[in-house]
Formats: sequence, structure tokens, C-alpha cells
Amino acid sequence: MALRLLQRRDASGARSVIAAEGDDAWIVTGVERTYDLAMRAIADDRDIAAVVAATPRGDAVDLAAELDAGRLLAPIDHVDPAHLAMTGTGLTHLGSAEGRDKMHAAAAEAQTDSMRMFLEGVAGGKPGPGETGQQPEWFYKGDGDAMVAPGAPLTMPAFAQDGGEEPELAGVYLIGPDGTPFRLGLCLANEFSDHVTERHNYLWLAHSKLRQAAIGAELLTGDAPAHVEGSSRILRDGACIWEKPFLSGEANMSHSLHNLERHHFKYAQFRRPGDVHVHFFGTATLSFADGVRTQVGDVFEIAAAPFALPLRNPLARAADASVAVRPL
Repeated sequence: MALRLLQRRDASGARSVIAAEGDDAWIVTGVERTYDLAMRAIADDRDIAAVVAATPRGDAVDLAAELDAGRLLAPIDHVDPAHLAMTGTGLTHLGSAEGRDKMHAAAAEAQTDSMRMFLEGVAGGKPGPGETGQQPEWFYKGDGDAMVAPGAPLTMPAFAQDGGEEPELAGVYLIGPDGTPFRLGLCLANEFSDHVTERHNYLWLAHSKLRQAAIGAELLTGDAPAHVEGSSRILRDGACIWEKPFLSGEANMSHSLHNLERHHFKYAQFRRPGDVHVHFFGTATLSFADGVRTQVGDVFEIAAAPFALPLRNPLARAADASVAVRPL
């Protein structure tokens, strides 16, 4: 049974790490952050599950009650948000090119760049031992200040043309003292994006991705599941206005996790000791592709086994914050 890790802040502001297996959940004594637990595992050359098993159990925890009370944080963070990078890859799932191709086909007479990249991933995204796989589409989302906890609003900028969900999995990584990337586990994620901006011009993809993102409360440790099946829906005034299943895991992807990880961490700047990386693996399911236009107040809900808790976030819009550059 896979171990899941969560972080909590109680009413007094005190932090703790929660471990969960099946329906059982308990406080991991003597540690306040998943980061510290992972660093201990690296130093001891053990996996996180072994470190947790060797640590005395604290009080039992009701995860659903903690989520409803708003006490659960994102399951990973960094004391300095500038040392947490959120990045992602697109066109990685079987079927993921369909919605993207629809966005850009009208501007192209021949096969779009999106479809070419997708097909190259299908052909070379799962390399064998010793082979170099096809590199995927890659994008940057922000640092730790842009990461949103379960239940907190996903806030689009005042200038945004859209705020749309992207239900997927995210890998969580910690760079060890010698520069080795360690995968701590996977989380449910909402890789929140501006699809109207992207649709206007594919070269604005980078702009459309510079948005907040939310990750679920649970960090699933151990081997990544090959097949994940979940649901994504949008609630408006308490009623469901859109719902669709989504698939993830390598069995449903055109790239292997190993290939996506290799092409991210091949860059030396992403192997800085002590840094945290949250990397979004992509999706093939978008309400925007079905013609849905979200509104402020809508609630995104993403759920999938083996995660016990859903990821819910309301949509908000920031106040206008005009920026003026001053010469010195």
C-alpha cells in the first residue's frame, strides 16, 4: 500500500507532516516539513517510506476533516519560495494533441507544429535503455509563490483573458547535496492556464502558462502508477456545469516519466542542491476544448484514485496592478 504524505498548519500556526496508508493517517513526530523528511532520507540513503516507518507515530488524523477545515497545505514547499520551480510539459498524453490542434489549425494550411510535436513524441517519447528519447514541449509557470494550496483560490491576473483548468499529475523533486534529482512522488494537480491567450497565437503559449497552479494535498510516494483514472468537473453556484473523465500515468502517455525527467534535469540550472521542482506532466482533458468559458466563483474539482482527497479551488481574478518602469 503506497504511502502518502501531507502537510498541515493548525490554528496556532504550528506545522506538521502527516503520513497516510489506506484509511489510516497519523502525525509524523519530530518533523515539520516534507522537505526536511526527504533531506533526512537522502542523508540516510533510505527511501521516505523507510524513514517514516522508523519514526514513532503521533496522533491519528481525520484527513477529510482537516481538508474541510482548511488546515491542509500543499504537500511540498520551500522556506524560500524562490528555490521552488514550477514547470511542465505538454502534448504528452495520447489524445492531447486534439484540443491543441483545434486551437491552431485555422492558422495553418499544413500539419500544425503541435501535431508534429505530438507525433514525434508518440514515435520517440518512450526510449529503450541507452536510447535518447524525443524532447517534449516544455514551459515555465513560476516559483513557489505561484503554487496554490488545496481549497485556496486560483487567481488569474487582471489582464488574463481566461482562467481554465488542466487536470493532471505533477512530479515533486528535491535536488540532493551532490546535484542528484530525487523524485519524492506524485500529486494531483491543476495546471491552471489562459487558453484564450494561447489560442490567439501559439507563440503566446509562454505567456498563457505564467499563472498560478494548485497541487493536491497528498504526495504519493513509491513507484508511479502506470494507469490513473480520474474526473474533472466545474461547479457553478453549487451545480455541475461540466464534467469529464481524465486519464494519466505512463500507460496513457506518449512519453515515459523517465524521458520527461531526463529532458528537464539535463539542464544544470535545474540541478542546484536543495531546490524543489514541481513538474506538471500534461493532460488530454480541458473544458475549454468543449467550449466552456469559466467565470469568477466557479470551483474546479479534480479527483482520482489512488489519491483519497479531491483537489478543489475556486476561480478568482486579481485587481488591476498596473506597472510602471522607472529609469534610474
